[in-house]
Amino acid sequence: MGFNDTIMISVIIPTYKSPEMLDLCLKSAIEGQQNKNQIIVVVDGFYDLNKEVLDRWKDSIDILNLSTNQGLCRGTNLGVYNARFDKILIVNDDNVFPKDWDVILELNWSNGTLISPNQIEPYPSMFSQFHIKDLGKNISEFDLDKFWEYEKSISTEKQDGFGSTLPIFMSKQDYLKMGGWDENYELGMVADWDFFLKASLNNLSLVRVYNLHFYHFASASTNGQARQRAERTGHEYAKYKWGDYIKHDPNTNLKFI
Repeated sequence: MGFNDTIMISVIIPTYKSPEMLDLCLKSAIEGQQNKNQIIVVVDGFYDLNKEVLDRWKDSIDILNLSTNQGLCRGTNLGVYNARFDKILIVNDDNVFPKDWDVILELNWSNGTLISPNQIEPYPSMFSQFHIKDLGKNISEFDLDKFWEYEKSISTEKQDGFGSTLPIFMSKQDYLKMGGWDENYELGMVADWDFFLKASLNNLSLVRVYNLHFYHFASASTNGQARQRAERTGHEYAKYKWGDYIKHDPNTNLKFI
């Protein structure tokens, strides 16, 4: 597969109430792609807040407007259901896309695989695989062209088996077979652990690749007491659902026993 081959990916971007981050996310996705992929923005109940950004990019995106806030898991599932192509990419709205992201993802593709591109973050991370580099802790400090230049300079052909974080690149068919994100998790906390465990139990290979990196601001749209409560209830539900099957591992985010 070469850079000039036709690649079509359905990108799903759930968004809540971070319009400035969404704007940068969409700019990088649209201007950084080589082909006209399907980009689905799932607006989870705050359309008016995001309207200016959505209007700016309306000719390049599909908008799925949820009239009421239904949560990250439900929004992501609805986005995937509306994907036109079998290759899907699930991205947070506080991610920034690297240059040529679509063709590089395609170069990594293999059936039966869930691929996690690596991330660049400005702060030290619980994930030892992440590349730590402060290219901006907020939108006002961030320069997209400098990020694209820097990201190319650190990209390597390395791969490993620690692919258990977003963004997620996989087959829509595999996603549906797994049952998608479990909508019982409040605010999506711990739902990612659940999702990657299901992927492993469905015999998907979880692979992290390092020939592209998404920048991650770590959005503050869900924080404080609400986040802590959601994480507690998420752990309680995961324990009820899986027993001792799911454990926290600071390197991989999951440990299967």
